Amino acid sequence: MRKLLVTAFLTLDGVHQAPGGPEEDPSDGFQYGGWMVNYWDDTISQRMDETMGRPFDLVLGRKTYDIFAGFWPNAPEEAGGKPLNDATKYVASRGRPTLEWRNSQLIEGDVVEGIAALKAQDGPELQVHGSANLVQTLMRNGLVDEYQLFVFPVIAGSGRRLFADGAVPSGLKLLNAVVAPKGGVIGNYAPAGELRTGSF
Repeated sequence: MRKLLVTAFLTLDGVHQAPGGPEEDPSDGFQYGGWMVNYWDDTISQRMDETMGRPFDLVLGRKTYDIFAGFWPNAPEEAGGKPLNDATKYVASRGRPTLEWRNSQLIEGDVVEGIAALKAQDGPELQVHGSANLVQTLMRNGLVDEYQLFVFPVIAGSGRRLFADGAVPSGLKLLNAVVAPKGGVIGNYAPAGELRTGSF
């Protein structure tokens, strides 16, 4: 069974749209692309190097695939593109896009069945980056094994949220947490069943 890891960069108010630059995803008039850049530091970089330094394949939604495919194939290797370019990219899309980035495959048929079948195969870890709509589908169907969330000390006020309205209420178990020097907090979480409430 292959582990499926969701990695996401988030603002304090849960926005994960366009963390890396204004041109990354300005859809719906989002004005704050690049909100993460000033909070990147060696601790964040080291964790991402560890994540991308072990064998993995990618599972991506169509929009994230297009953003990645528009940048990484032409990025210098020292910028970290080699693992992404070498990985097999499994793409979830409602259409039938032309996937020109090397080692890219469309998930045929039902996406839930397709990803469940990928998890059941032998192979490296499956990593999901970005892909908010796809993450919602994975959550609803119990396909996420671990979340790796990088939360930065900034409030965007608007933009696409990873856990948007309609996200499945659920509990999580903290596996580890690190506070980076510039204020980013890295937390790894495992699904822990239904959201349990109580009262004081």
